[in-house]
Amino acid sequence: MKLDVRKTSNFLLLLFLFSLGCSSEKNTFTNRLYHNVTAHFNAYFLAKEKIEEAETDFKAAYQEDYTQVLPVYPPIDSTTVEGNMDKLEEARELAGKAIDWHRISQWVDDSYFLIGLIDYYEANTDDAINTYKYLNVNSKDNEVRHRALIQLLRIFVEQRKFDDASYVIDFLSKETDISKDNKQKLYKTLAYYYEARKEKDGVITALERCIELTSDKDEKSRLNFMLAQLYQRAGFDALAYDFYKEAAEGNPPYELAFFSQLYAQQVAELEKSKDLKKVRDYYDNLYKDRKNTDLRDVVLYEKALFELKQNETEEAIDLLHKAAQELGKIEKQKGYIYQKLAEVFFDEKEDYRASKYYLDSALQHFKETDSNYEPLATKKEVLDRYTVNFEILQENDSLLRLSQMPLEQQEKIAEDFIKAEEERLLAEAAAKTDKQNSGIFNNLLAFGNDGAASTFYFDNPTAVQQGAIDFYRNWGNRALADNWRRKANSFQGNTVSSLPTEKDTATTQKISQKDSIQGILPDKETLLANIPTEPDQITALNVQMEEARLELGKVLFFDLDRPDLAREYLIDLLQFHPDSEKKSEAYYTLYLIEKETGGSTAHYVSRLNKEFPDSPFTKSVNNPVSETSSTAANKTAESNYKKAYEAYKNGDYASARNLARSTLNSYPLTDVTDKLTLLDIMITGKTSSNQLYQESLENYIATTENPALTKMARNMLEALTGEKDEEALSATAPASVSDSLNVNDTTVTAAAMDSLTKVEQVYQVKKEQTHIFILVIDPQEITQTKNLSAELENFHDKNFQDARLRTGNLSFTRNQSILLVSPFSNAEKAMTYRNKFLADFKYQGLPEELKKRSFVISIQNFQQLNKRKDIAEYEAFFKTSY
Repeated sequence: MKLDVRKTSNFLLLLFLFSLGCSSEKNTFTNRLYHNVTAHFNAYFLAKEKIEEAETDFKAAYQEDYTQVLPVYPPIDSTTVEGNMDKLEEARELAGKAIDWHRISQWVDDSYFLIGLIDYYEANTDDAINTYKYLNVNSKDNEVRHRALIQLLRIFVEQRKFDDASYVIDFLSKETDISKDNKQKLYKTLAYYYEARKEKDGVITALERCIELTSDKDEKSRLNFMLAQLYQRAGFDALAYDFYKEAAEGNPPYELAFFSQLYAQQVAELEKSKDLKKVRDYYDNLYKDRKNTDLRDVVLYEKALFELKQNETEEAIDLLHKAAQELGKIEKQKGYIYQKLAEVFFDEKEDYRASKYYLDSALQHFKETDSNYEPLATKKEVLDRYTVNFEILQENDSLLRLSQMPLEQQEKIAEDFIKAEEERLLAEAAAKTDKQNSGIFNNLLAFGNDGAASTFYFDNPTAVQQGAIDFYRNWGNRALADNWRRKANSFQGNTVSSLPTEKDTATTQKISQKDSIQGILPDKETLLANIPTEPDQITALNVQMEEARLELGKVLFFDLDRPDLAREYLIDLLQFHPDSEKKSEAYYTLYLIEKETGGSTAHYVSRLNKEFPDSPFTKSVNNPVSETSSTAANKTAESNYKKAYEAYKNGDYASARNLARSTLNSYPLTDVTDKLTLLDIMITGKTSSNQLYQESLENYIATTENPALTKMARNMLEALTGEKDEEALSATAPASVSDSLNVNDTTVTAAAMDSLTKVEQVYQVKKEQTHIFILVIDPQEITQTKNLSAELENFHDKNFQDARLRTGNLSFTRNQSILLVSPFSNAEKAMTYRNKFLADFKYQGLPEELKKRSFVISIQNFQQLNKRKDIAEYEAFFKTSY
C-alpha cells in the first residue's frame, strides 16, 4: 500500500515538473511534444469534429434531385447554417485555443484552415479569403497550404471571379508533392470551376480524374452518377450505362441506387427496345416493388415520358395524374410532374388555361433559387393574362345567353346544374369508397362488414356525402354553430329560408371552385342571382368582353405566337363591338398579324387612315420604324419629351407643341407616346378653347391604358368642368405629367391629393414588414447595366457584409425590367440601404437620374405592384409615405 502511494506521489511530482517546463514559447523537444499532443486532441480534433457535425447537417438538409445533373457541390442552405451556428462558433473557439495556447505545435496552420472554413460557412468570405492567402504565404506545411489554395479556388468560383480562379489553378499546376487527398479535392473543385463556366467537357475530364482518387464509397457512387448523367445527355449511352452501373455498386443510398438502375435500363434497353410490352412491364414491376413505395411517383412519371415518345398522349396524361396523387418522397418530383402536364396541355392540347393551372401547381414545389423557377414564372405570367381574359369571356358569354332566356328556362338550367353537381359529388364519394382497403383488419372490425363499403357512417364517404346533400336540401347553406336549430327564425323545419347572406354567397362561390368531396352544392337562388337583368349590368358585361377580346388577341399574337387564334378574337371584337374605342388598336394588331403571316395588310391600313387618321397606330403603319432602330427611337422620343416639357414649363407653348407633335409623327409608338400625347393636350388647354381641351381629355381617358396618366387626365378634366378651380388645374398639370423627369415643382394640389388617396387605398403603409429595394431599368438602359448585379455584390461585400443580401433581375413588363435587392427586415433598414446606395454606389453605366428612381416596397405592396404593373402609381405612394 505504501509502495503504491509512493509511486503515485512520484508520478504527480514528475507531471508537475513536466508541466512547468511546457511553455508555449520555449522550443524544446518536451515542449513540442506536449503542445503537439494537447493541440491535436484537446483543440484541433474537437473543433474538426464540430465542423463535421455541421457538415453532416448541411448534407442532410439538401435533397438531391436525381432527375437533373447533380451539382458538384450541393448548395448549402443559409437557414441550416444558422441552425448550426453554435457548433461553428464552438469550433472557432477551440481552433482559436489551438493557435493561442499552443503556438509552437504543428497544428497551428491546420487550426487556421478550420477558422477559414468556419468563416466560409458563415458567409464571411473576405475573412476566409484572407486566412487562406495568409496560409499560402506563411505556412511551411504543404498539405495545409495546398488545402487552403483549393478552398480559395472554390470561393472564387462561387463568386464567379474566374480570373482569380484561373490564377489559383495556374499556381497549383506548378506545385509538386500534392497529396492524393488534396489532388482529389483539387479535381473536384476543377469540375466545379468548369460547371460554373458551363464547359461540360471540362467537367467530365475533371470528374474522371477525381473518381480515380476517391476512396469514400458513397462519394464515388455520386460522382459516377454525375458522370453517367453527363454522358447520357451528350448521347454516349454506352459510357453512361457503364457509369450508372458503377454508381449502383458499393451499397450507395437507396435513392441513388434506384435512379442508377432505372437510368441504366433506359440507356441500355428501354430507349431502344421495340418490344413495348416488355418496357411497360418493366415499369409496372418497378411500381409494384414494395421497396419503391416512396418512389412510385418517379416510376409513373418515367413511364409517362415513355408513353409520350410513343405518341400515347392520353395515356401519358393519365399516368401523370396518378403520379401527382402518389405521396412521394422527393418534393421537386411533384413539380416536374405538374411541369410536364403544363407542357403537354400547352404543346399537344393547346389548352393554355389548363397549362396555367398546372404551372401554378408546379411552382409550389420549386424554390425561387431553382434554375427552372424563373422561366416557369415568366411563362405563367403570360398564361395568367390569357386565362383571366378567357374566363371573363366564357363566363360573361354564358350569363348574357342566360339573360335572354325566359325565367322558367333559367330555373330549369339551374336545377339541372345542381342535379349534375350532386351526381358528381356522389360519384366521387363512391369512387373513394371503392378504393378503401378491404384487408384483414377492415373485415374484422366493421360490425360484420363483408368487405364491401363500410357500414359505419363516418367510414363511408358515400354515406357522409349523401348526408351532407340531404342536410343541404332541408337547411340550405347553414354555417356550423352550437344550438343552430334554436337560432333559426322559425321552428318550421320545412320552411326555413335557404336564401344565402352575402357572406354565405361568398363562401359558396369559393367552395364551388374546389373539387372537394365535401363540397357544398350551390343553391338555385344564388345561381339565378348571377344572371344580369338590368341594362347597366348587361352593358358592364359587354365592356368586360370587349376588353377581354382585345387582350386575348394581343397575348395570343405577341406572347404565345398564335396569330391564327389572335385573329379570331380581334375580328370578334370588331363584329360584336362595332363602336368600340379599342378598334384602332385592334386594326393595328390585325395589320401586324397579316404582315407577319404574309396576308393582305391593305384593308387595315385603309380602315386606320379612314376612321382614325390622328391615331398613333395610323402614324405607325404609315411611317413604320424597323425593329433595329426601335431602341434609338425610344431614346430620341424620351429626350424630345424632356425638351418639350421644359419648353411648356417656360411658357414657350409653340416650341413645345412643334416638338411634341413632330416626335409623335416620327416615332408614333414609343415608351413615351402617352406622355407626349397628354403634354400636347395640356398645350391645347393653354392655347385653344376649353371645349377642344375637354374633348381631347375625354378622348385620352377613353383610349389610354396607362392608369397613372389616365388619373392625371381625369384630375385635369375635373378641374376644367368645375369640380376644381382654374388655379388647381394650372398647378396640377405640370406636377402630374412630370413623372420624375427633372421636375422640381413641389406644389400639391387638391387634384393630386385626390389621386394619391386612391393610390393609398391600393397600397398600405406596413413599415414593420419585410421590404425589398427595387431599381427600375428601361429597355434602352439594359445594355449599359449588364454588369450591375456583379457591381452591387461588391457594394454589398464592402458595406453590408452581415446582411446576407441577395440580388436578382425580374422582367417586370414587356418594356421594363427591375433589379431587386432583398431581404430587409423592415422599412428602416431598407431606407438605410437606399440612402447608402444613393450616396456611395458608383457605376459608370448607371446615371444619377436612374439611381433616384429606386424605391423600397413591402412584400404585401410588391404583390399589388406586380399585379397592377404600374411603377408610376407606386412611386407617387412611395414619395408620400417613406
